[in-house]
Amino acid sequence: MLTDIFADRYLGIEMWQAFNDVEERFLVQGFRIVIEQLIPYYRDGKEVASAKATWISLHDKLSMELGLDELAPKAYHFQTTYNGNPVTHSGTWTMEKVCKDFVNAKYDGMVSPDRFIKERLSFIELAFRERENQINDINEKLPQQLIEARIESKRVRPGGRGMRLPGNREDGLKAFNESINRAFRESVEELNERMRRANFNLHYHNGFIQISNDELMNEQVEEPFWAVINSPLWENVDIDMKEAIDLRDSNGRDPAFYAARALESTIKIISDQKGFTHGGENGAHNYIENLGSKKNGGYINEWERESLKSFFTAVRNPFGHGPGSEDMPKLTEQQTDWAIESCMSWIKSLVKRM
Repeated sequence: MLTDIFADRYLGIEMWQAFNDVEERFLVQGFRIVIEQLIPYYRDGKEVASAKATWISLHDKLSMELGLDELAPKAYHFQTTYNGNPVTHSGTWTMEKVCKDFVNAKYDGMVSPDRFIKERLSFIELAFRERENQINDINEKLPQQLIEARIESKRVRPGGRGMRLPGNREDGLKAFNESINRAFRESVEELNERMRRANFNLHYHNGFIQISNDELMNEQVEEPFWAVINSPLWENVDIDMKEAIDLRDSNGRDPAFYAARALESTIKIISDQKGFTHGGENGAHNYIENLGSKKNGGYINEWERESLKSFFTAVRNPFGHGPGSEDMPKLTEQQTDWAIESCMSWIKSLVKRM
């Protein structure tokens, strides 16, 4: 199975020309966040089976994409002398040590500094993505667990000693769920802050590390945007916006088109979720009308409706249709940034109103 990794997405963009103390320090810090906060390998001095399985999966996914049999040696074999006699020692390392030996390896100049850092940053990205997927799965199961806990709390105790106290187990489940979500958010915040301090101009969100050059824009628009779409309902929005950013950063073709697709998906999802969709729509303008209709309560007002229509007419439509014999449409670098940032702002605003 193919795995999307940072090193491949930014293969054609040189980000580092040297490997210095700053980069070495960050990789140590990034790995410690993973092993100490995200996926601890040991509990009470013993291997955690589920964590071990996760570390094996991380190793296998990344080594496959890098074309390696192993990220670092899995086995050891050496000799010592005891009472004048040679003694052979051999065995296998734990998977967390194998991964640590890879991420925190000393730079030897065998590959470019850029490739060396990107490959190790890919491990950190994969670890965060894996933990985020685990938490999303836990969050999806919570409503059913709360129902089961509510039913259990109302059952009579064995021996007929009365009813269970209501809400205790529910409160415990909610508190546990909030604690693991809070812990993950704090780890993400720490990773992003450490990347900022290392002047990496990178940002982790929703499973991916991507370029983020404008600190103010990141704080006021990008971070809130990724936060509001971080649920399965907005999966297609998330996918298209990440594609838009990757295409922009790699000078790929039509990044604004994918940002506009993300915005269009948002408008359609809101129309469906609110019960505004009537089945006769044949384009983005019709869905915008659904949101602006007074009959539907005016989810957006008139000036917003006209502004959205204008964006799709001027930006999305030219890239969504073949130009024929006319010149191929193309936005400048500044216009592309504006289009992506505008779509993020619109999406954030529209989703927050739900």
